[in-house]
Amino acid sequence: MSIWQKDDDERFMRLAIEEARKAADLGEVPVGAVIVKDGEVVSAGHNTRETEKSALGHAEITAIQNACRALNGWRLQDCVLYVTLEPCSMCAGAILNARIRRVVFGADDEKAGCCKSVINLFDCGFPFRPAVTSGVLQEECNRLLADFFASLRGNADR
Repeated sequence: MSIWQKDDDERFMRLAIEEARKAADLGEVPVGAVIVKDGEVVSAGHNTRETEKSALGHAEITAIQNACRALNGWRLQDCVLYVTLEPCSMCAGAILNARIRRVVFGADDEKAGCCKSVINLFDCGFPFRPAVTSGVLQEECNRLLADFFASLRGNADR
């Protein structure tokens, strides 16, 4: 990875972290995502499962839907997705279907991650395969999640 790409990845991951903080402020699991095309953010999203009462309220799904609207099409082949947590199977499937060129994530998801942790859906022979970069600002992304779940445990004790 070039220095330019590393700096760019960190800059956009910081925007995804801002989105994750929005989710945390709503009482949602703090996951945020942004989609970038040609160095410009075209969409963003954060978790809204509890707020919207929808299993589809994942940051990546919202960001993909918003990008499709912004770019007036479902093919996002010239885009990069930045997300604070490794995508699950639903989100990895949406990434494949949207033809997103590259996925950059921060924290591994050892329980449900489908880009490397549990399984790599991108290695399953689909006709399209995005590039993946993991561990970008991993410590910050992990800390957001750890702090959120620690606060939930603390509230449960009261």
